[in-house]
Amino acid sequence: MSPTVASSAALAGSGHTYAVVVDGGRQYRVMEGQELEIDFRHAPDGTPLPVGSEIVFSDVLAVSRAGKLTLGAPKVSGAKVTAEVLSLVQGPKIFVQKFKRRKNYRRRTGHRALATKVKIAAITA
Repeated sequence: MSPTVASSAALAGSGHTYAVVVDGGRQYRVMEGQELEIDFRHAPDGTPLPVGSEIVFSDVLAVSRAGKLTLGAPKVSGAKVTAEVLSLVQGPKIFVQKFKRRKNYRRRTGHRALATKVKIAAITA
């Protein structure tokens, strides 16, 4: 679930606009037009978010616009990042194995975590 982000060296001193947002206990550096996978989100009725719906990240820790960095303490007031839902994706298969020696006890189960793929639409500060 790691997002593809331009390197810090490429962003330093450039005119790119980016923000650092918090979602699900993780921090993401996002730029407009970037696609990334976040933790699974569902609508209030329990169904997955429909494709094309909007997600708003209001926990913005930092915003850089035209080389000027604004840091929050702890959040930047009035800043938000909006994203559009692209699809629902599954992560890689993770196997969980239990084993007890000499007891003929072996269990193997699998798990695939769900994620929501989003595209960053706008960064407003």
